[in-house]
Amino acid sequence: MKITVPELSLIVLVGATGSGKSTFARRWFGKGEVISSDSCREMVSNSENTMDASDDAFDLLFYIVGKRLKRGLLTVVDATNVRSEDRKKLVALAREYHTLPVAIVLNMPDKVCIERNEMRTDRNLPAHVVTSHISLLRRGLGRLKDEGFRKIFEMRNEEQVAAVTGIEREPLWNVRKAEHGPFDIIGDVHGCYTELCSLLTKLGHTVDAATHTVDVLPGRKLVFLGDLCDRGPDSPSVFKLVMRAVKSNQALCVPGNHDMKLLKYLRGNNVQLSHGLKATVEQLGGEDDSFISELKQFLDGLISHYVLDGGKLVVAHAGLKEEMQGRGSGAVREFCLYGETTGEIDEFGLPVRYNWAAGYKGKAQVVYGHTPVYEPQWFNNTIDIDTGCVFGGKLTALRYPEKQLVNVPSLATYVESARPLRIPGTGNNLQHDQDDVLDIEDLMGKQLIETRLLNLVTVREEYTTAALETMSRFSIHPKWLIYLPPTMSPSETSTLPDYLEHPAGAFSYYKKNDIRQVVCEEKHMGSRAVVIVAKDSTVIASRFGIDDGAVGTCYTRTGRAFFTDKTMEQAFLTMVQEALTTRNFWDEMETDWVCLDCELMPWNAKAQGLLQHQYAATGTAAVHAMHAAVATLRETENPGIAPLLQDYSARAEMCDQFRDAYRQYCWEVKSLTDYQLAPFHIIATEGKSYFDKDHVWHMDTIGRYCGGDGNPLFPTAWKLVDLDDEDSVTAAVRWWEALTEKGGEGMVVKSRSFIERGSKGLLQPAIKIRGREYLRIIYGPEYTVEGNLTRLKKRGLSGKRSLALKEFALGVQAVEHFVAKEPLRKVHQCVFGLLALESEPVDPRL
Repeated sequence: MKITVPELSLIVLVGATGSGKSTFARRWFGKGEVISSDSCREMVSNSENTMDASDDAFDLLFYIVGKRLKRGLLTVVDATNVRSEDRKKLVALAREYHTLPVAIVLNMPDKVCIERNEMRTDRNLPAHVVTSHISLLRRGLGRLKDEGFRKIFEMRNEEQVAAVTGIEREPLWNVRKAEHGPFDIIGDVHGCYTELCSLLTKLGHTVDAATHTVDVLPGRKLVFLGDLCDRGPDSPSVFKLVMRAVKSNQALCVPGNHDMKLLKYLRGNNVQLSHGLKATVEQLGGEDDSFISELKQFLDGLISHYVLDGGKLVVAHAGLKEEMQGRGSGAVREFCLYGETTGEIDEFGLPVRYNWAAGYKGKAQVVYGHTPVYEPQWFNNTIDIDTGCVFGGKLTALRYPEKQLVNVPSLATYVESARPLRIPGTGNNLQHDQDDVLDIEDLMGKQLIETRLLNLVTVREEYTTAALETMSRFSIHPKWLIYLPPTMSPSETSTLPDYLEHPAGAFSYYKKNDIRQVVCEEKHMGSRAVVIVAKDSTVIASRFGIDDGAVGTCYTRTGRAFFTDKTMEQAFLTMVQEALTTRNFWDEMETDWVCLDCELMPWNAKAQGLLQHQYAATGTAAVHAMHAAVATLRETENPGIAPLLQDYSARAEMCDQFRDAYRQYCWEVKSLTDYQLAPFHIIATEGKSYFDKDHVWHMDTIGRYCGGDGNPLFPTAWKLVDLDDEDSVTAAVRWWEALTEKGGEGMVVKSRSFIERGSKGLLQPAIKIRGREYLRIIYGPEYTVEGNLTRLKKRGLSGKRSLALKEFALGVQAVEHFVAKEPLRKVHQCVFGLLALESEPVDPRL
């Protein structure tokens, strides 16, 4: 005999002491799946035979069972469970977590149980206790179904137990994770057959309206969200098309409340012919009995909801909360049909519904209907696509995973809606309205952030406080913060005697990780900036939820406004916008906004205070002091001070080099035309991120929009290097030497692919190779002295490299969340995590 149980179920073993429950559980279930009363008793009292600890043991048992069911795990309860009150608590737990309760009863003969009990050396209960268990068990057997057990398996002797060949775990009918689509999900049709045929045709499918058939595009599948009938002109035709599409495996369908009301009527139940049912009944009056019978069977077989595409997509008529997804219970079905109401009636005479989507934080995208809306809106990873076709609105479909909305207008207002589709005074964008205030609970404490590139990134609690202060006190409007660039790791410390950093280190890193081509980009001595700019300010209002007339923003690596003067910022961004418009960027990239990763020059545009109070002050003091010391030593006629004079002369020269190094990266900013913006990554446009494009594509594409009179976009010099070609490598080194000898900061080396993995995991996205003189700014005028350089070559890079990878993964994830139109809290969890990582103690000179 094979026992079949739901994949997600609470299995309650029922049997007297000595019936073999524990042996059965060990044989057929995993160790972690079985929650034993004996084990719980041992945990709370150090002995499973301490009977006066039973109450505490069962408190623990119920607690563990609840936690497992909450996580969607099959759970087996190994206890006698012969009393109905004990089983009642377990059935209540199953219902609380929308899990199906199953009873496996070991109703062994009295003799077997008594003999086994007597053979136990660890515990020997009196025989009357065993017979009492058996009596209670048999008196309650007939009530198990009434108690709520959906499946009951009973074995009455040892032979039947031995005959069990396995426990088959059957997936719930609503869990179809193996179906990945793509899907065309269609909102409430309500008998609008002509519009349905038009929509299917617009989606690219072939429809024969006369025969009620549809040939779905190869590879795609239709999903109907219920409410196929009522109010509209031709409910029977809608049913026929949908039923045939489902029967031919071209479609899935979930029930709507109107469909289920019709089923009750067809079964002969006493239902009111209201809310359009009367029209449906009249339309069905002309159909033969065989169709009516087939319709009843179809409606009766509809599944409350479906979990699709590996759990990424949930479809239900009225939506579904996260804790109900993939579960089976009456409460789940009720929610799928009606949503959740307050019990109140609004001014239109309709039930007031809780907006369950406002608190939704689930990973799955939930697509639903039921409540007519004027326009669909993504809201916390959910979308209502019932656009009131029967009320004179539209019939809408969502293409998944493309997230593309397709609709056709209604041909008529078949019924006047009690509640207007568009209610004056309501918000135009629910997501933007909710995102105006972020929940601090989403950002506080230790953070475990899921990323595509590194799985979980851990942010320690002590760093989140600093990030919260940065974000709340210093950052720009949080809705702008869709991306922060990662820190950049330096190369391996050079083995060459006069260099701390050299291109050979970066080339070696990538080559030993089997990367054959790298891109070398000139490193501008500016300030890292993220620039978001749109075609016009209305785009910013609709896409970013910021309605202050801005055409974009420019912010630093830590989310602070680059320009303190907003008027100047917007004037500069308008220049960027005009340059992109002039060169047809918006049409070529099929977008109306863009996010760019850039360097903004000159350096002193942001670092004026740093230059004045740190570099310039240090440089001026050092130069004057050293030159004065040299002059004094030269005036001394003692020949014994020659070595000291030589030493101070060398140090004076180093101070001159320090001052010259930072001076060349600064120039006076008199007007906007003195600013230069050097983009090197196109991070995102509407509906797209560009992490799948290699760096050659990025540099070639960006190059088309840079340069020319009046254009603030400045091109970046770059080279593609073949690491297997010695001449190519040599040429790249010489290029770096030429850049740095004339005062350049150096270059950045990247694998050709934007995202690259080696044998040990994710590789550094970029490695900076700074010039010998530029490093004098970082490490001080005298860093090239032999003793200093020797000490610096022992610098540790592992912390910096680990930080760079984690920040890279978080930055990529933040953008991908935003592009996918996921809630801002998911974007900000990544951005906030990145800011928190910046608080980790890492040598800032690296």
